[in-house]
Amino acid sequence: MATTNGGDAAAPQAQPQGPSLNVLAQYVKDFSFENPNAPRSLMQQGQPPQISVQVNVNTTPMSNTDYEVELKLDGKAEVGGNTLFGFELVYGGVFRLQNIPQDNLPPLLMIECPRLLFPFAREIVANAVINGGFPPLLLDPIDFVGLFQQRVANLQAQQASAQA
Repeated sequence: MATTNGGDAAAPQAQPQGPSLNVLAQYVKDFSFENPNAPRSLMQQGQPPQISVQVNVNTTPMSNTDYEVELKLDGKAEVGGNTLFGFELVYGGVFRLQNIPQDNLPPLLMIECPRLLFPFAREIVANAVINGGFPPLLLDPIDFVGLFQQRVANLQAQQASAQA
């Protein structure tokens, strides 16, 4: 209960705001699904397909607090060297990061933001594969921490070779 002095309303004091991460938007930026050998590719295969998926994350600052994060999934399924299907998806999000130390921004943008986008991108790929006539492709969870650590190591190696 707020108390007043002499009938004047107590002025609220500004509370320091803690760190925050907000999703402002999510969207399909680019999507392609190819079923180049249909209907032959839909026939029962004698062996399970070899599935390869490559993942990449890109970030672009939009303002002091807002960032676009793109999760790119590029994959294909093959049997005996014949392509069953292929897909490319760029799924994006705009994130607002406030009151976060500068050193903490790269891991948040490269790990936590794509981790939030991944379930939606996974569903888009699964539905496209089903609509292409195949059983759903349920992508395994992605180790975004490992991807970030690999990217940092590659950048450090490039910087070291540039200085040599």
